[in-house]
Amino acid sequence: MQTPVNTFKLALKNQQPQIGFWVNMISSLSTEISAGAGFDWLLFDGEHTPNHLQSMLAHLQTIAAYDSQPVCRVPVGDTALIKQYLDLGVPNLLVPMVDTPEQAQMLVQACRYPPQGIRGMAGGRASRWGRFTRYPLEANDQICLLIQAETRLALSNLDAMLAIDGIDGVFIGPADLSASMGHVGNAAHPEVQAAIEDAILRIRKAGKAPGILTADVTLSKRYLELGALFVAVGIDTQILVRGTSALLAQFKTPAAPAQPSTDKTYG
Repeated sequence: MQTPVNTFKLALKNQQPQIGFWVNMISSLSTEISAGAGFDWLLFDGEHTPNHLQSMLAHLQTIAAYDSQPVCRVPVGDTALIKQYLDLGVPNLLVPMVDTPEQAQMLVQACRYPPQGIRGMAGGRASRWGRFTRYPLEANDQICLLIQAETRLALSNLDAMLAIDGIDGVFIGPADLSASMGHVGNAAHPEVQAAIEDAILRIRKAGKAPGILTADVTLSKRYLELGALFVAVGIDTQILVRGTSALLAQFKTPAAPAQPSTDKTYG
């Protein structure tokens, strides 16, 4: 059996915009419903949700029946945890809070088998239990590594991180970035938006893929026009909150509205 080509990574390399959706729920039913909508990619969040290795595996198994591609966010850029995610068969990895070139280089090493990296050798689901016989030789080229720049420090080091071979894309985290810039809960602040737009342009100029998440349709389209290549345009939990509140409001006095701008999944 041949090692599958990572079509998400290939699309980013070919500068084809990919429209995604954020899956916070642990239940793979949310994955099934979301994948059935036809998004190019789904993000399974392990940073700000109770997702764990077993639930990540269920998400991967569920999405395999659909054309949507999985992107999994680890809670932290830990080498051992990255190894476990990759061994599950995660083809596209998103790592939060990457601030320095040294961190970024370490992540590249963690995602690659020797001699290019330090990923531990093993069978497992990634190689379909050894049935992808060339997986150890081909995995380094197929894994897509996306890092998150979401602080002032990260933006100051952005050009140096973009110069590192093995970084396929940089995801801008508006919520954490706005907090780092002194505008907690206000990602729409002009200073934050100017920093985001500048980062998108710098990432594209470096030949890498810029990414971002926003449920604001106008902003999503603006980021795409600027050159963002992987853009998540909604979150399952947020849609459920808004939908259920709007439904109940037709029958009862509504509770205080949710404040999506402070939702940490934007980070």
